[in-house]
Amino acid sequence: MGLGWLFPATLWMWDLTPPGYVFQGLLFSVGYGVAAVAVPSGRGRRIAVPAAFVLVALVRWNWPFGGVPIATLAMSQANAPLGQTARVFGSLTIVLLVGVAGVGLANVVDRNWRGALWSSAALALGLGLAVVAPDGTVADTIDVAIVQGGGPQNTRAINTSARDVFDRHLLASEQVQTPVDIVLWPEDVVHSERAIQDSREYAEMAELAQRLDAPLIAGIIETYRDEGYFLNASIVIEPDGSTTSRYDKVRRVPFGEYVPFRSLIERVAPDFLPSRDARPGTGAAFLDTEFGRFAISISWEIFHDDRGYDGVNEGGQILINPTNGSSYWLTIVQTQQVASSQLRAIENGRYVLQAAPTGFSAIIEPDGTVVDRSAVSEAKVIQGTVELRTGRTWATRVGPWPGIMIMVALFAAAYAVARVGQPSRHP
Repeated sequence: MGLGWLFPATLWMWDLTPPGYVFQGLLFSVGYGVAAVAVPSGRGRRIAVPAAFVLVALVRWNWPFGGVPIATLAMSQANAPLGQTARVFGSLTIVLLVGVAGVGLANVVDRNWRGALWSSAALALGLGLAVVAPDGTVADTIDVAIVQGGGPQNTRAINTSARDVFDRHLLASEQVQTPVDIVLWPEDVVHSERAIQDSREYAEMAELAQRLDAPLIAGIIETYRDEGYFLNASIVIEPDGSTTSRYDKVRRVPFGEYVPFRSLIERVAPDFLPSRDARPGTGAAFLDTEFGRFAISISWEIFHDDRGYDGVNEGGQILINPTNGSSYWLTIVQTQQVASSQLRAIENGRYVLQAAPTGFSAIIEPDGTVVDRSAVSEAKVIQGTVELRTGRTWATRVGPWPGIMIMVALFAAAYAVARVGQPSRHP
């Protein structure tokens, strides 16, 4: 099952690293096999199956290298009714209920009507909780513009002109209709060999913010060659040219923004692996603007629920996702990223603004509905009115812990039932 699921869903990785593609596919497929072995045979097995899926999800989302939460069961439900249960106890709730649904279908096939009834009751409970769970309240509205510069897909920094990417976004920004409150640019479309404020590009962005009379949130890369690292951040540039807030990306992409075990891997690494590592940020996941506090997850961070929780718990009234998927083959990653943005919207009860240089860029409502989405490679500005929201969902408040406790309880119950169902060894 794992092989048939994960290898097609991560095909994009072949173009990045063929050995890594094979390794991760085998590793996580084996993970599902190990979880299946942990399911007791006999009467308790169907109680443990949903817990087994939760166990593998928990491992995959956090290990190795801080987690690789791609091609997940949760994102498969982003446009389905079960996706709404993310606001209950997070995305682990979805994984659990997908397992319950599978067990329910197995019960129907086996004509185990009592078991099917129990599965239906559990699904109904989960969907009912999603209906009554808080999803935040509207505090205000603002007009936003998301700028996508366009350009070719499947490109890498080593063979792409950073200035060309910047110019595309300057040109696309001419399509912004004023008045507008906030303008959002994607991740790392501005590159500087020093502090960004000392660059030519910063002056041009400040001029743009002044012309639009709106703060510009831009994704930047600052490279410090002598020190051997670079920074990936988003900054707020005000119409007066000042920088009022900054967030440095905390969760880095393994083999994309840093190389684990670099001294060993560099000997056989392809040329396009980063020659220096990104230095991770340490701050809370938010940016402050004159319109309020914005939670932020830069690119890879949107696949991880903890960054969204962090920003919203710090008072974020909207969640932004500046990203860059232009180096990936096909649109598998970009499609999964939109699904992850939908889950983060539902989990936190917030609008999500996703900005990518070549797609997909999107505005997503708190219930996961995609209001508008760009096409791949097109130059486009997505504009709309979005809500600034307050209040927290249950998922934002408690994180994954209820899902973990339910998993443990189900495994314990499954083994207890399995022991009761075993024949006695005594005459």
